[in-house]
Amino acid sequence: MTTFNWEPFLRRWSQEALASHDPTSLPNDIQDSGWLGYPSATDAEIAQAESRLNTIFPPSYRAFLKVSNGWRQTTPFIDRLWSTAEIEWFTTRHSDWIEDFIRRYGDRDLEHDPNYEIYGPDQDCRTLRSQYLYSSLEISQKGDSSIYLLNPQVTTANGEWEAWFFGNWLPGADRYRSFEELMQAEYQNFLELRGG
Repeated sequence: MTTFNWEPFLRRWSQEALASHDPTSLPNDIQDSGWLGYPSATDAEIAQAESRLNTIFPPSYRAFLKVSNGWRQTTPFIDRLWSTAEIEWFTTRHSDWIEDFIRRYGDRDLEHDPNYEIYGPDQDCRTLRSQYLYSSLEISQKGDSSIYLLNPQVTTANGEWEAWFFGNWLPGADRYRSFEELMQAEYQNFLELRGG
């Protein structure tokens, strides 16, 4: 079970993001609410999505959905995280992207590469296993040739799935131990990109 408190984290991100935008560029309801998220997902909505996809979401992602069923722009590269109704397996919408990536960069079978377990600043984004793209869960809209994925093939003892910021221009993925770590890193990227 995750102990991360999503509500204040997302509230802070919303306030800082809204303060950095031209207010007239945002819909009135977002300006009025000061919230870049959406209403929380119900247990029934999460269960319906899990049933449709025949999976159980990792704890930090479930906890996020219970605070906001999707999310508006995180950084200039990702415009929106999907709601429970929109989440889909990556191959369903983007099998061509997977095939193009493998043609361009090769079929990386790094099963025994010790560098795969390296996360953080010492990680090489090219160190990924291409076959995991076929079983990854797409949790965001495709942005600037980039997307957020959850990888159920690499899990932690407490049920977290590896999370990816996957982009053609990397080439590969910035990998994190969990959705929570991905979002914390993206928040830091947001702060750096806006100059804060």
